[in-house]
Amino acid sequence: MLSKDIITYSKIRYELRAYICYLFTQNIKNYRPTTLESILTATQKIKDEIEVADCIYILDPKGNQIQNNSNHQTGDNFAHKAYFFEAIRDQKCVLTDPYPSQLNGKLVITASYPIYNLQRELLFVLCVDISLKKAISISSPSRFYNLFSNFSIGMYFALSTMLTLISILLFIKGISSFWTASVHFRSFDIKEVFESTILLTLSLAIFDLVKAIFEEEVLGKNIGESHRAIHKTMIRFLGSIVIALAIEALMLVFKFTLSEPDKILYAVYLTGGVAMLLIGLSVYVKFAYEAINKDDKH
Repeated sequence: MLSKDIITYSKIRYELRAYICYLFTQNIKNYRPTTLESILTATQKIKDEIEVADCIYILDPKGNQIQNNSNHQTGDNFAHKAYFFEAIRDQKCVLTDPYPSQLNGKLVITASYPIYNLQRELLFVLCVDISLKKAISISSPSRFYNLFSNFSIGMYFALSTMLTLISILLFIKGISSFWTASVHFRSFDIKEVFESTILLTLSLAIFDLVKAIFEEEVLGKNIGESHRAIHKTMIRFLGSIVIALAIEALMLVFKFTLSEPDKILYAVYLTGGVAMLLIGLSVYVKFAYEAINKDDKH
């Protein structure tokens, strides 16, 4: 499945980029006297090394292809392509996201490498197109990678299922407590309302956690923004726990005030614990969003 290949690629992308950039830098030295002939010779070495490369081509500083190959013709312009202007902008090897090839519609990735002379003037941009499936085969760490990956997905699926059942049980129990209080409205115990609120709050917290785990680890969504999803889930989960404990502390205050005043100190302890958790959550939110903002700037 294409979606599975894209998820796999996102996991091995950095290893693949490191490998291809290593090949580029080992065969073509930047900021040195360079000629087209030497680049063509180095290109042949890279092509022999990356046997699965669909095509290798060289672009001039304006994005025009210099020589013919099986996929493109001399003079074809690629200045509008992301792999061309990103390589120039970053002045380093870049690797694209998968995109449909214009030739056959299959997903490919492109690695591009800018080449400069002694005066740091752009001479060429070397580009390598590799099909998505072949790119994955290059970077797969071992033959057990897919097996372990599938096992991991299965475990996350099983754990998500169990946590979902727990969330449903808490939800049903909370609704049951609420229904009992509603039926006996004239004589219901305030404790039943508090218990119902706590159970529903915990059910919501667990469901939010399950949702994040299932989308991230099983469905493979939000991979590019995994740090955002993790922080958001943690904040909502811990916030729900703090709310549940605060409700429990309030319930104990009422209970001990009316029936056991000598034990009200325990409710104070619990309230202090809730306050400490709230302070800790505030610190976590502050540093988490500072880290996110730094990542966005970079």
